[in-house]
Amino acid sequence: MDFRVVGVGEVLWDLLLPGPQLGGAPANFAYHAHALGAEARVITRVGKDAYGREIIRRFREMGLPGVSVQEDETWPTGTAKVELSGAGLAHFTIPENVAWDFLALNQEALAVAREADAICFGSLAQRSEPSRSTIQQLVAAAHADTLRVFDVNLRQQFYSRGVIEESLQLANVLKLNDDELPILAGMFSLPGSTEDRSCGAGTPVRTDGHFAANTRTGVSALHKIELQIEGLAQAFGLHVVALTRGANGSLLWQRGRWSDCPSRPVTVVDTVGAGDSFTAALVLGLLRKMDWDEINTIANDVARYVCSQAGATPVLPPEFAERFSATAESTAWRPTPAQRTRKDGAPPDG
Repeated sequence: MDFRVVGVGEVLWDLLLPGPQLGGAPANFAYHAHALGAEARVITRVGKDAYGREIIRRFREMGLPGVSVQEDETWPTGTAKVELSGAGLAHFTIPENVAWDFLALNQEALAVAREADAICFGSLAQRSEPSRSTIQQLVAAAHADTLRVFDVNLRQQFYSRGVIEESLQLANVLKLNDDELPILAGMFSLPGSTEDRSCGAGTPVRTDGHFAANTRTGVSALHKIELQIEGLAQAFGLHVVALTRGANGSLLWQRGRWSDCPSRPVTVVDTVGAGDSFTAALVLGLLRKMDWDEINTIANDVARYVCSQAGATPVLPPEFAERFSATAESTAWRPTPAQRTRKDGAPPDG
């Protein structure tokens, strides 16, 4: 079956040296989810200008319906200046007062959100009050059994503790990278952060899925990361946390279960959109209730491929979608009545 997956927030043009490339985390996520076999849509806003018309045309070409794309009479379509380091890492400069800063709550958007099996949102599009209010209302309008994925996207000064906390309270799945975790750890005084002084002797560390007393004067870097992930999950009732670590692979947590997937070498062209493709594969794997380590492996493989290509939305090889479609439909996750509570929208252990 085709799961209904929605990205909510910004769409923009990444202004790269070879030329503009379609971007924006929610749009990238929806594109990759569709390429992997989902029925995907984007709730976003563009200007009534050439860039906006090209986005609508490109969405149609990609198989993303345009009914949930709003057009703004006043504000222009968003852009981002992208500078790449020698390692292909992307650094963004994102102008304010663009169309997606004024995302409106309308019946089309509400209908799309209410029908979603998974809805993905981030922090960047919440930098303005109009879009923040709309995004939070749309996520709250999703069914109790919907995967509500908060994909942290810390750019420039466009985030605050308040926005992060409100988003975590709405979410049941969190995805972040190894640059973002220390920032959240400091915000919420998690173990091992600069705001925490408890990570010495006596701090519990995980061994084989359990926590035991730490008799050393500190904890390893991996244990500190695990403690911080557990802390976020416990504080906000999260069911799944995914941490991407670039060349070090990814770490997944699901209700006390861990999956640590190392990366394999790849020639990096640029990293734009790689994290969004990882999130798309993660969501498809969760919805299909695939094996936990298999989800991590496939998500890494998809992200690695995107890193080897230019831009955020390269054409994915068909074998990626085939790996998802090979999963028998009978294994696809559907909640039991007991799970239909506000924070029970994530797959059970299994």
